[in-house]
Amino acid sequence: MRRFWKATINTRNGLIFAVRSEQAVREEIVALVLSLPLAWLIGTTLMRRIELVAVVVLVLVVELLNTAIEKLADRLTTDHDPQIGRVKDMGSAAVGVAIVMAGLFWLFAIAERMGAI
Repeated sequence: MRRFWKATINTRNGLIFAVRSEQAVREEIVALVLSLPLAWLIGTTLMRRIELVAVVVLVLVVELLNTAIEKLADRLTTDHDPQIGRVKDMGSAAVGVAIVMAGLFWLFAIAERMGAI
């Protein structure tokens, strides 16, 4: 139980730091909060509603991992390093892919709600 409690505290601390230091994380938390009522309105089934919220959570998860990579890379060196730049670009690409995927999920659900599918 003690290990679970420490992990919970670490999670809270990581989220607080990310929210305070990263605009993208703040924006994705706003998107998550907005997705809760919107998923209820747009999703045609309970499972679809869960999927719509889950894909927004996935974007937040990928953003948190990208932020961790960037913070670690910045800690390693402040000099321009092409390899570190490529690593940061890959993290950014992962966020971009997750956002496109989330957008497609939401567009599909909207089309489903409108009866187009």
